[in-house]
Amino acid sequence: MKEKARQLRKDSTLSEVLLWQEIRKRQLGVQFHRQVPLLDYIVDFYCHERSLAIEINGLSHEWKVSYDNRRLMRLNEEGVTVLVFDDLDVKKDINWVLNQIIEYLQKVAR
Repeated sequence: MKEKARQLRKDSTLSEVLLWQEIRKRQLGVQFHRQVPLLDYIVDFYCHERSLAIEINGLSHEWKVSYDNRRLMRLNEEGVTVLVFDDLDVKKDINWVLNQIIEYLQKVAR
């Protein structure tokens, strides 16, 4: 899993790179890591402090609906919240995506 995660970090999509530029180095007040192995999965971004995973779904996920649903259920069962964003939303309106993440972080900080 570690090697696969390392490869995914090297082969990041444009949306992953764009979001990473906005959330890295504690820019949102918490630390995120990229392509993190969790259970039997690798999530795009993960914040250990808040048990928060962020996933960016592109076209390939249209054919993986049942897999994605199983992954989401398993992660939720382990106490991980998963925020899922569409690849196009990150590219077209990253501020909206960031606001959704910030709203969640503020909600769980209370």
